Amino acid sequence: MPVLVAASLAACSHGGTSPEQAAAQRFLDALGRDDAAAAAAATSDRAGAGDVIASSLKSLGNPSGTLRVTSQHGTSAQYHASWSVAGTSTPWTYQGTLQLSNNSGAWTVAWTPSAIYPDLGAGQHLLARHTQPPRAQLEDAAGQPMFTQTPVVYVGIEPSQVKNLESLAATLAATLHIGAADIVNSVKHAPARDAFVDVITLRKPAYEAVRSIIHPLPGTVFRTGTELLGPTSRFAQPLLGHVGTATADIVKASGGRVRDRDQTGLDGLQRVFDAQLAGTPGVDIYAADADGTPVRKLAGLGAPRPGKPVQLTLDRAVQSAADDALGSVPQSTAIVAVQPSTGRILAVANSAATPGDIALAGQYPPGSSYKIVTAEAALAGGRLTAETLEACPGTKTVDGRVFVNDDRFDLGTVPLRTAFAMSCNTTFMTLGLALPPTALGTAARQLGLDAAWRLPVESFSGSVPPPVGLTEQAADAIGQGRVLVSPLAMAEAAGAVQAGRPVAPSLVVGDQAQAGPPLPQQTAATLRDLMRATVTSGRATELADLPGDVAGKTGTAEYGTATPPRSHGWFAGYRGDLAFAVFVYDGQTSKVAVAITHSFLAKLH
Repeated sequence: MPVLVAASLAACSHGGTSPEQAAAQRFLDALGRDDAAAAAAATSDRAGAGDVIASSLKSLGNPSGTLRVTSQHGTSAQYHASWSVAGTSTPWTYQGTLQLSNNSGAWTVAWTPSAIYPDLGAGQHLLARHTQPPRAQLEDAAGQPMFTQTPVVYVGIEPSQVKNLESLAATLAATLHIGAADIVNSVKHAPARDAFVDVITLRKPAYEAVRSIIHPLPGTVFRTGTELLGPTSRFAQPLLGHVGTATADIVKASGGRVRDRDQTGLDGLQRVFDAQLAGTPGVDIYAADADGTPVRKLAGLGAPRPGKPVQLTLDRAVQSAADDALGSVPQSTAIVAVQPSTGRILAVANSAATPGDIALAGQYPPGSSYKIVTAEAALAGGRLTAETLEACPGTKTVDGRVFVNDDRFDLGTVPLRTAFAMSCNTTFMTLGLALPPTALGTAARQLGLDAAWRLPVESFSGSVPPPVGLTEQAADAIGQGRVLVSPLAMAEAAGAVQAGRPVAPSLVVGDQAQAGPPLPQQTAATLRDLMRATVTSGRATELADLPGDVAGKTGTAEYGTATPPRSHGWFAGYRGDLAFAVFVYDGQTSKVAVAITHSFLAKLH
């Protein structure tokens, strides 16, 4: 409902104010300042007037306005009303008439609903409704809408028809993959026995797939409709968000822009850009019956003005490939893909098991994927090449703490390329300890980590605190210290290697942060050599059969205090002008991340 803006009220007359006119103005003053009780008290029927006036003012958004007696003849007073309605610059104005009565010497307004609006009938109150324009679209990088009106089926329960609630809830939960306890609780707290208790909204094909199971269940009821939805239920979720009926919290937070029953962005980018996408509503004023049903339009204030679309950088093909690659993954998993040449984010995918958007905002230790940073720092001095021989013992002790390679493998003395490709922890701890304490942080920032860019949604560019002591410096060199990154941050780091400079990400076309200075050409070339070796002869040879020169770095990142420790899995890499990171929460090794990477890249030709 629109909020009506307060204006000063004044009653005036020439040659003095009669008792009749004073009574009329007293009623209008109270009405205009949104004081239903005082307005009702100024009538001949306090109880009857109170309900209608209170319902009208509430339905109008608890307004204020200017209402003034313009003339008075005997027991009849004419007045002018002007309300300023939120959402339109056109005031709602009308002329009205009040009949006055005298009871025991006191003048009051003779109560009838037409006192507050001439065309308001018995049992009716005023109601304002937003008239929303068609919602503008979130568009993909090609300018195509990502949401369309899609047929849906609303699955519900009518409590009066239920024979066995626990059995019904269990069957629905198992079939629809939702919580049985939530179903039981919703039905038990239904407002009425014949209420439609919402269970789930299904796209039409999803409903048809389970129709034979759920449709015959006693108590289930169904409604059809359309909703503004993405190509699939998981397409770029939760980043894009959803459109639906405004919640009480959204209405309250909007400051009057969003009203009850409005269709609005509920979360994600749909909510971030809601004001731009929703446009400016018009406002229609109705006479409504006692239950709030509009029965007659009284006025239309301002035509709805459509919103403006928001063009995102997401590439539909890349996003679909990422979503498909996560379709059957049971763990919390994320894929982020970026375009190194521009910084545009091409895909943001989170698996169905993922709580929130860990792809952009997650904060996790990078594990061995951080060896990209350590290698960049070690190469910066110009002393090392991919052929430089380095020791790779099975263990290394730093200040009494023993660090080990995976399964304590010992490669002896090998070229740096081999140590990187095989992810030798001891080699990279030695390299890291030979550097100044600030060197890893400097290298990380040269690759775009811990940067100051901002996206329109919550995101994390990384945290690279300086190490405290040699043990932490050694741990940082293999991504096991206090360094934290997001999948987006690691995709940007891989992209920086491919592009030869840090990559500043963007989600909205035309809103691009400035990229940083280039890396030394030889450093970038050697890093590309090392990352390619990971695929051709290292820990990710499963990717070698893919078309194009896939390059990257695996990572296993221990976390927590369990024995043996739990681990996340990583793979960060690039192919051509596509850089990406795959993160698997509690994946234990990098193998699952590599397998998901293969599935993702295989879908892109």
